[in-house]
Amino acid sequence: MTMAVTREAAEQWIRAYAAAIAEHEQALTQLDMAIGDGDHGANMHRGFQAVLSRLPTVAEGDLAALFKLVGMTLLSTVGGTSGPLYGTLFLQMALRAQGKHELAPEELEAALRAGLDGIIARGKAAPGDKTMIDALKPAQDALRQALNQQESLPEALRQAEEAARKGRDATTAMEARKGRASYLGPRSVGHPDPGATSAHLLMECAARTWV
Repeated sequence: MTMAVTREAAEQWIRAYAAAIAEHEQALTQLDMAIGDGDHGANMHRGFQAVLSRLPTVAEGDLAALFKLVGMTLLSTVGGTSGPLYGTLFLQMALRAQGKHELAPEELEAALRAGLDGIIARGKAAPGDKTMIDALKPAQDALRQALNQQESLPEALRQAEEAARKGRDATTAMEARKGRASYLGPRSVGHPDPGATSAHLLMECAARTWV
């Protein structure tokens, strides 16, 4: 691929993620039944099906229009904490993509970093709290480090996906300190976090799409 993420490539990423959520809906629900409300898979699937149905309305728009559509749709259709958090991710990315039809690697990294910062600010969570941040923060750090070392964007995204996977897996041994899972205290240990799992899927789709 070229060293930029085009508007078309970004939409392919969104579509790939919607497909991944559909494929893993039941698995995400099972994870959430163990330590949460049991609706993460269904909520995310509903949200991204709504996104897919609305994509034609921004077919001629820039990257900001695309990301804003995703963010606003998730805010209005996804229940629980997932809608506000994933919605914030994409809305913050939209702010960094105003007027752009492609993002250079460093611009993509900055947009994703802004999205992560927005999630942290809105969710009041930190690494180690057993949330989606435990997958996204290592991914963001790995992406930035790889790009600083002049790695290609596909290789940087591969490293980011690997870091997200390791972060997801690390949540199994954590005791939840945020959300409904925190009510379980020590009983939350031994279960992967559903949000970290869906966040890893997001990075996996980016690495698989932008090659």
